[in-house]
Amino acid sequence: MYAVIKTGGKQYRVSEGERLRVEKLPGAVGDAIELDEVLMIGGEKVAVGAPTVSGAKVSAEIVGQGRGKKVIVYKIKRRKSYRRKAGHRQPYTELKVTGISA
Repeated sequence: MYAVIKTGGKQYRVSEGERLRVEKLPGAVGDAIELDEVLMIGGEKVAVGAPTVSGAKVSAEIVGQGRGKKVIVYKIKRRKSYRRKAGHRQPYTELKVTGISA
């Protein structure tokens, strides 16, 4: 059984026992959370929501909170002596899916 969930403005296809990184969610390591924006549930019987499947939830456990690799942003304008260098590290939450309920 699998589900398509929406969190942080993105969609993820998840199944039980799977680990995934999503945009930062509030909570500490070890906390259990429920994701209730389930767009589709698949398996033997497929349920597609309009826009979400009513009553469906995906339960997950927070495995880690962290920051991704640094992305370097470099701006330059030729002949104008303009240079700017900046770095960005996007925060994320690592989840382990513990169950899918329809």
